[in-house]
Amino acid sequence: MQTNRLGQTDLHVSEIGLGCMNLGTDEQNAQAIIKEATQNGINYLDTADLYGFGENEKIVGKAIKGNRDNLIIATKGGNHFEPGQDNWYWDPSKAHLKEAVKNSLLRLGLDDVDLYQLHGGTIEDPIDEVVETFEELQQEGLIRHVGLSSIRPNVIKAFVNRMNISSVMMQYSMIDRRPEENMLDYLDDHQVSVMVRGALGKGMLTDQGIKQWKTKGQNGFLDYSAEELKHLIEQVELTANNHEVSPQALAMSYALEHPAVSSLILGASHPEQVRKNLEAYHNRPTESYIFNNLMPSLKTQIYEQHRA
Repeated sequence: MQTNRLGQTDLHVSEIGLGCMNLGTDEQNAQAIIKEATQNGINYLDTADLYGFGENEKIVGKAIKGNRDNLIIATKGGNHFEPGQDNWYWDPSKAHLKEAVKNSLLRLGLDDVDLYQLHGGTIEDPIDEVVETFEELQQEGLIRHVGLSSIRPNVIKAFVNRMNISSVMMQYSMIDRRPEENMLDYLDDHQVSVMVRGALGKGMLTDQGIKQWKTKGQNGFLDYSAEELKHLIEQVELTANNHEVSPQALAMSYALEHPAVSSLILGASHPEQVRKNLEAYHNRPTESYIFNNLMPSLKTQIYEQHRA
């Protein structure tokens, strides 16, 4: 699998990463998912302290034991919760973030984490204090590099202007092209990697697209109505079939085309999903083929019909 440099770091992440949120609580199944991923070229695992209120990090920690040196481990923090409670609140304070990092490391069984990401954020947050906290954690050797998980351009730019962040995780796909408006080029210019979530459009950009639309698209998506969304999915499937590729292969090529994008973070709840994602990745059309041959006609059929 191809790897791409993470920001300006010395790390190179696989173009497909494993999003660990949907691993579940069955440790045997979770370990099988991670094993399937890591034995087939995926070196980037992404979790967060909020997933399962810490339980997800524990499961990931057990699964990577003995294989740490071959992997890039990322987690996130900023959501304050107490053990045994199901509620949480946003807390980007220095006191909380420092405690959160240490708790994440304990759960993961690690001395340090490769990438620590602020799990959200608003422009009203004490950004200078957050930056100071991250820099102190780096100096203490607890985190190697810093990232954000955010779709807010003003928050992203505030951090890029204040510190050397390595990555931004954001939603991006053929049906969510918001990052194309003002973020992808900006981040590429600043040598910040984009880690994409949602590249398969909640499963609607896969060979199960219409089935997923029936359960997830009845209220539309972003500014698409339900019918516009259905039409888009049908056109993606038609284009993919006409060129003998899967819809997910088409979707992956689209999301990977921009040079700012380093990795697509794809979740899985069982090993077969990992295998299908990898099969689509390896069978995807090249980006140049996609944009020179497939996408112009697809855009004509769909995007020009979408209401302004």
